[in-house]
Amino acid sequence: MTAKIDWKLKENGIAHRTDRYSGTELAVRRGQPFGVSMIFGGTPPAASSLTFTVETGSTAALQAKTRVSFGVTASPPKNSWGAVQGAPAPGTLSFSISSPANAGIGRYRLGYQTGSSSSSSFLGTFVLLFNPWLQADEVFMPNNAEREEYVLSESGVVFVGSSYSISPRGWDFGQFQPNILDICLSILDRSLNYRKDPATDLRRRNDPKYVGRVLSAMVNSNDDNGVVLGNWSGNYSGGENPGSWSGSVKILQQYKSSGFRPVRFGQCWVFAGVLTTVLRCLGFPARMISNFNSAHDTDQSLTIDVYYDPAGNPLNIDSDSVWNFHVWNEAWFTRSDLGSTYNGWQILDATPQERSSGIFQCGPASLVAIKEGDVDLDYDCPFVYAETNADRVTWTLDTATGTKKKIYSETKSVGQFTSTKAVGSFARKDVTNDYKYPEGSTKEREVFNKARGKLNLNTLEATAARVPDAPKPDVTGKFKVQSPPEVGQDVQLVLQLTNQASKARTLTANMTAWSIVYTGKAIHEVWKDSLALTLGPKEEKAYPIKISYAEYQQHLTTDNMIRATAVCHIKDGNDAVIERDISLDNPTITLKVPGQVKVGQVVKVEVVFTNPLAQAVSSCVLLAEGSDLLEGEIRKEVPTVKGKQSATITFEATPKKKGTKQLLANFSCDKFTDIKAFQVIKVVD
Repeated sequence: MTAKIDWKLKENGIAHRTDRYSGTELAVRRGQPFGVSMIFGGTPPAASSLTFTVETGSTAALQAKTRVSFGVTASPPKNSWGAVQGAPAPGTLSFSISSPANAGIGRYRLGYQTGSSSSSSFLGTFVLLFNPWLQADEVFMPNNAEREEYVLSESGVVFVGSSYSISPRGWDFGQFQPNILDICLSILDRSLNYRKDPATDLRRRNDPKYVGRVLSAMVNSNDDNGVVLGNWSGNYSGGENPGSWSGSVKILQQYKSSGFRPVRFGQCWVFAGVLTTVLRCLGFPARMISNFNSAHDTDQSLTIDVYYDPAGNPLNIDSDSVWNFHVWNEAWFTRSDLGSTYNGWQILDATPQERSSGIFQCGPASLVAIKEGDVDLDYDCPFVYAETNADRVTWTLDTATGTKKKIYSETKSVGQFTSTKAVGSFARKDVTNDYKYPEGSTKEREVFNKARGKLNLNTLEATAARVPDAPKPDVTGKFKVQSPPEVGQDVQLVLQLTNQASKARTLTANMTAWSIVYTGKAIHEVWKDSLALTLGPKEEKAYPIKISYAEYQQHLTTDNMIRATAVCHIKDGNDAVIERDISLDNPTITLKVPGQVKVGQVVKVEVVFTNPLAQAVSSCVLLAEGSDLLEGEIRKEVPTVKGKQSATITFEATPKKKGTKQLLANFSCDKFTDIKAFQVIKVVD
């Protein structure tokens, strides 16, 4: 006699906080009992005669290696699989099934045998997830507001731009949307580890350290045909401009529907957004972290070397770089391998930058280890430490003679305004002090030298010790931005120079401006000039600079960034390099949405774009998306918008579920790409 199973989807979903997952498959959290009923066509067998089996894996051979059998007991066993009978009903047996707090996550088949029967009857499948609500689980997070944010929230913001101009950009994680859980489980089954040794991989899926590291490799396409293909070239033909994405759902669904071919294209915030979705979907508390002036240290020296030629042009001769910003992830779990000191936030980075153990993966690096300079610990701590803590050395290099001159060393510019979304609001929370001690403090230098020592770098070579052979320049300066620069307008700057010496100084300033991408890579020269001048003792002078729209229009990348540099050659004095990265603002679009709406109630949305240019803009397209608000993505072609005119685009949204939802819009045309806006909507029953 075979039984039908009632998974009690509603009751289990509420109890396990998994009721938001789409579909009819039960998802439960490990270490927490869940109820099932077995419905028999006639008189059920005695509960004591039943033996249950759970097994995971995609083939019978795998399931045989991962199978666990357990009988019915009077009380739940401690930290192992078990079944306790509930109240009986006619033709029905009810059970509370327990799983260990350290069970492997994934899809399980549930079956049973009766009495001495050797044949097993299959009841169905369920999915087991990490459990941040359970103290015995390694991902346990004690604070409920944080769990709501970092596990259950489907929407967020990522901070982008530069240290001078930080902008929030909405991101739809959508971890509970249709098929996303299934896709996340498929990602695990496509990893190199699973392909090489599936039985060992399945056994190790109980360990958040292991699962997090595998996912950091799988979210990029390098090595394993993972989810997203990175592209920083500025040419995105054959795929999507990375700036056009507003969420993870479309990316993950496209990955699955294409037969698991990498989605083109992504950059760091796209990798981090997708990894947040996958982590939260599987039960990790997880968040995105944006680090401004983020170092990419390729040689574990903890110093970043930056080169210019005497004419002021940036030279891409060193593989080290400082990115305007970089986005990675933190996931919350204990470090049984390192000891409880290192529990809490662990850094994972899915952006393919450097190989770790031969493949492009990064982490988990303990946040505590990074702050304390414990760079000898697993995993990838030296690389992560350098991102926020490296020192920077600026050189000039005469390419004709090969002569290089150190201009200055400094310890404070790398790792600024490290940011994440605040719990319960869309505000920016600064977490720089979680990554390092305050810049300029004795403790920060102590930790830096400790890190160098652990990497066997000669402490005498530390940048701080090298400062004497990079004498302080006689002339200092800065670029000031006159007003917030906007795409389509001239960029108005002032070069302010100050003579620090008590004698007059004569100098030549060779100035350039280049369009750059957010990784700091120079793409195209847009402007150059030079000036010769004499500054009296302690004198300060200001020189206005105009970079016209006509000069930069053709060369601006989708990152809307320009780097201005002045290399100052000082007669009878020490040279100076002055630089400033300028982020140009796109025009804005406004989203008009009612503040509160009801489930099932149609909402009219208005999007207004005003063309700030004198000339018309064409090829206009509006994209809109939002989990539980829109079915997939809405795409609207918009007629040409004349100079200084506005266009209003309308569409409808119908909320499917209650809660805080996020509507995201993205407008592009021939002159502006990826103008973003988002609106938070409270949906009530």
